Amino acid sequence: MVPVSVSGLPGSKCNGMATSNPLTDEVVSEQLTRNIQFFGLEAQQKVTASYVVVIGLGGVGSHAASMLLRSGVGRLLLVDFDQVSVSSLNRHAVAAREDVGTSKALCLKKHFESIFPECHIDAKVMLYDSSSEEEILSGHPDFVLDCIDNIDTKVALLAACVRRGLKVLSATGAGARADPTRIRVADLRESTNDPLSRSVRHRLRKDYGIDGGIPVVFSLEKPKAKLLPFKGPSGEEENPSDYQMVPGFRVRIIPVLGTIPAIFGQVMASYVVTQLAGLQVQMEPVVNFDRDHYEILHQRLIEHEELLYGTSMQVEVDVEEVMYIAKELWHGRSAGDLSIKDVGRAMWRSINELMLVRWDKTRPASVSNLILLRFKEADEHESRSLEDIKEEEPEFFVRVTTVLKRAELEFGF
Repeated sequence: MVPVSVSGLPGSKCNGMATSNPLTDEVVSEQLTRNIQFFGLEAQQKVTASYVVVIGLGGVGSHAASMLLRSGVGRLLLVDFDQVSVSSLNRHAVAAREDVGTSKALCLKKHFESIFPECHIDAKVMLYDSSSEEEILSGHPDFVLDCIDNIDTKVALLAACVRRGLKVLSATGAGARADPTRIRVADLRESTNDPLSRSVRHRLRKDYGIDGGIPVVFSLEKPKAKLLPFKGPSGEEENPSDYQMVPGFRVRIIPVLGTIPAIFGQVMASYVVTQLAGLQVQMEPVVNFDRDHYEILHQRLIEHEELLYGTSMQVEVDVEEVMYIAKELWHGRSAGDLSIKDVGRAMWRSINELMLVRWDKTRPASVSNLILLRFKEADEHESRSLEDIKEEEPEFFVRVTTVLKRAELEFGF
């Protein structure tokens, strides 16, 4: 397949934005005014100065790229070897019937130039592989979006991004799902109910020694349908590999409700834009944790209070509030952990090692005064005063008090 680049076509801005600071332009500033109001001018300038690569421009990638453009990202590289089909119109962000048969990359570029012409858009009609890696991933992109649905290509891209030290966000399977409320962002290790994620995890670990550290957008929902059987021109079921345009790429059909890949793409764009702007957004943790586990934590707290204070009368939380404390405040991890990156199933594998204890022993065991610790940490904590902690571990002290202050504000204490 011969790669086609259109960065040199008339109207393309190969040297980046038309001006060094496009936000000084009255029209651009007005177009992005809501973003500027949301992020602040300085943060929006970071977004506008950013370079993002989007690989795979179908239902997920087209929507992600579209919102990156509308959010003011200053430079986009759009990569896909495939063409717009009639059946893809149910989920593509901008394609119309007149675009059927044209490359997805060129289709997006055409529409994008009428939306935000100040953006430097490079469209490459090519397949990502080892031979095109340098051409696609060079130039120090601020983010790479993996919206590929082929396992071999996806694994190779993610491994290359890790090797190059590039920030990458990957989309897993959006097909055969219908519940938008179950879409999450988490580490690849914690994505569940998704055959594509499972295969990618296995291959990255086996072939490249990569065991997580890659954020992914995925759905907790189990797929509601399977691949449809492949039928050839005769109408009989045939071997789909006999009809592959590119080895390894599927030709069987995955039933897709168009809204779900669109939401996947919107989630990806939101994640990337907030990262580029420097806005810290704490994604909801992936908690495979049923009510029985929260009840265990609650009962453990009561028993600890009775043992330490002779009574549980000062326990001012119920099971629902324990759920909030464990999930929303401490993300299922000990308050002593330095990072909360590893959210998801892994955080509950140590349920038998965690308990809730008071932060300040002079105050009741309330939502704004409980921290999650391992048993050993809890014993150490009970033997120290807050003054000792503040003096010996100032960063830990600040981190915990900040989290508890948030609980205080949210619960109106």
